[in-house]
This record gives sequence, structure tokens and C-alpha cells, in this order.
Amino acid sequence: MSRQGLAQQARLKRAYGDQSGDPNPKQALPVEAAARKLVPVASGFVDYFPRAMVAVAELSRIGNDQHNPGKPLHWDRDKSGDEGDALMRHFLERGTVDTDGVRHSTKVAWRAMALLQKEIENED
Repeated sequence: MSRQGLAQQARLKRAYGDQSGDPNPKQALPVEAAARKLVPVASGFVDYFPRAMVAVAELSRIGNDQHNPGKPLHWDRDKSGDEGDALMRHFLERGTVDTDGVRHSTKVAWRAMALLQKEIENED
């Protein structure tokens, strides 16, 4: 990683971690108030994609019912490890609806979020 990349990673760990600089994997927003205010979750994400977010949330429920019947909604990561390949399989069929009635593009979005989440967690 470049010197600039290492410096950026150190800044992120300080912003998202506790006072010792250790990152908290459950902490989604920076702990520093000034840094938190620079992350426009509502106006920079939710307000842009409300219908897509609802579709992805509904897919989470459908997938949970399929893969974890009778259990509370949760992401069973043991059953989900090939995000990149699954994302591309659904991407090839974007614009169409899968056999379960869910748009392939919704599944692309879910897999992209899963891939990004894991990448971010692996940096910590």
C-alpha cells in the first residue's frame, strides 16, 4: 500500500476507533462528532435510493426465509461467501426477474453491499 494509502487508513482508524486508535467493528460512524457530521447517511444515501433500499431489505427477508427458515432475520455469512461471483451472475441477468420473483438487479445491489461490507471489515 502506498504511503498516502497508509496515512488514509490510519486517519480512518483514528476517526472510527476509540481513543487508543483501535477500530470498533460495530461502529459504523466515526466516533468524533466533527467527522460524524461529514457523513451524510440520510441526504447522501437514503434520500438517493429509498426504493432500492426497500427492495434490498425485502430481499434480505426473502433470503432469510429461504436459507434460515423459522429463524430471526440475520446474515448467515457461512452460507454467503462468493459475493463477487454471485454479483456477476445476477449482473448478467440485470433487467429481468429471477425465478423467486425478485429482480436480478436487487440481488446485484445486495451482493455489492455484502462485498463492500466485508472489504471494509477486513481493513480493520
